[in-house]
Amino acid sequence: MDHNDITVMSSPVDLKPEDFRKIGMDEKQAEVIQRESLSAWRDAWQRLRMNKMAMAALVVLGLITLAAIVGPWISKYNYYSNDLLNTNQKPSLEHWFGTDDLGRDMFVRTWYGARISLIVGLAAAMIDLFIGVIYGGIMGYFGGRVDNIMNKFSEILYAIPYLLVTILLLVVMEPSLPTIILALTITGWINMSWIVRGEIMQLKGREFVLASRSMGAGWGRLLFRHLLPNAMGPIIVTVTLSVPNAIFAEAFLSFLGLGVQAPVASLGSMINDALTGWLYYPWRMLFPAILISLIMLSFNIFGDGLRDALDPKLKK
Repeated sequence: MDHNDITVMSSPVDLKPEDFRKIGMDEKQAEVIQRESLSAWRDAWQRLRMNKMAMAALVVLGLITLAAIVGPWISKYNYYSNDLLNTNQKPSLEHWFGTDDLGRDMFVRTWYGARISLIVGLAAAMIDLFIGVIYGGIMGYFGGRVDNIMNKFSEILYAIPYLLVTILLLVVMEPSLPTIILALTITGWINMSWIVRGEIMQLKGREFVLASRSMGAGWGRLLFRHLLPNAMGPIIVTVTLSVPNAIFAEAFLSFLGLGVQAPVASLGSMINDALTGWLYYPWRMLFPAILISLIMLSFNIFGDGLRDALDPKLKK
């Protein structure tokens, strides 16, 4: 076909202002905020509330903590008085959890032992948090030679068997509650410091850090006012998951006879005392074992739920 044979037909179209109008949108409704603005922490809390398993674990931990505080007070017995006329009694209305081989009330001793275990776990976790955040923050912020020296030191400590250091310290020092907490925190802060170090190294190149540095902010302000608050998600999750590890370590040391000394009770020492006669008096081991299992399981489930709630990749 020849180019000259192509005829383009066009006709002018008269467009008027009334031909243009907005459809499907109300100007007043367009200004209405459809979704409430949420902070990062509030959004994480709402997503945590939707996790039924994590909230159930939190409720269980709250009930156990409350019972550990008030449990020994609601009984007329105490954890240290012997009653040799009522040894190894089965659970009854008089002794709800039965008695041990010295006639001591197991209900009071179980909740007192839970109190000791929770104190050890929380105290060790807080000390790990304090040391690990500062040590790891300094490593991650300064980097270079400072990071190499501090990181090598932590690697040397981590290479020493954790249980060996703990046992040696408890053998040298008198076993007591402060000694156990100290033994658990000698190397327990290393994992926290490495997690903080990694988070700080990722964050220190962000725009808000560069802007603060250009405005004259010192390293202390940058680290404690800008970097660490933005790394609180992984830090909180690590603390939550370190509590059951400390509780288990305390129970294991008490099971070996290196924990709190009699007449003070902990869940591990109670299980150790009940080991010889558990076939004949199973209730002596049953209640402490169930309680320590519930505590550790609840902390782990809650820690997993908290990690999911604080992970921005899981936002919908």
